[in-house]
Amino acid sequence: MSTISLVTADQLLLMPDDGYRYELIAGEIRKMSPAGWRHGLVAGRLHVRLGRHVEKHRLGEVFEGETGFLLASDPDTVRAPDVAFVRRDRLPPEDLAEAFWPGAPDLAVGVVSPGDTVHEVDDKVRAWLDAGASMVWVVDPKRRGVTVYRSPIAVKTLSENDELSGEDVVPGFACKVGELFAS
Repeated sequence: MSTISLVTADQLLLMPDDGYRYELIAGEIRKMSPAGWRHGLVAGRLHVRLGRHVEKHRLGEVFEGETGFLLASDPDTVRAPDVAFVRRDRLPPEDLAEAFWPGAPDLAVGVVSPGDTVHEVDDKVRAWLDAGASMVWVVDPKRRGVTVYRSPIAVKTLSENDELSGEDVVPGFACKVGELFAS
């Protein structure tokens, strides 16, 4: 009989950089392949637009895809969205020691990769919402749309002609969905 040794968030943080990104799901390490160029381009466009707005209005901080968020403990779950936003009133007054962010961001954004399954995307959305994210955006480059989740049942699907809004989570932020995919 073999036993599975679970990994903690602290152990994950100390792993040497081997060029891959990892997430921790209930104590089990999941290796994430590097993103393709289209994935990176779409995530980058959204990061720039969101970051400019957040900085201009001093709303908080925008984090890029290498940032881990500790969503659950014992066993630990650490996930890294492609883009994340944390409100200013949730930021610590001073720098924290190097660690994963404790809890979910206010907004978590995932860009769908060609190899992602519907089940995997649904699991990520559920994890963000269960951990306290106020909103999740799933950006789908293939379908050129964005699905906005406020809860598992409050879901809105946007096409490239629609406007993506930060609503009350990122006040004042808006962009045309199609801008994220323009060539």
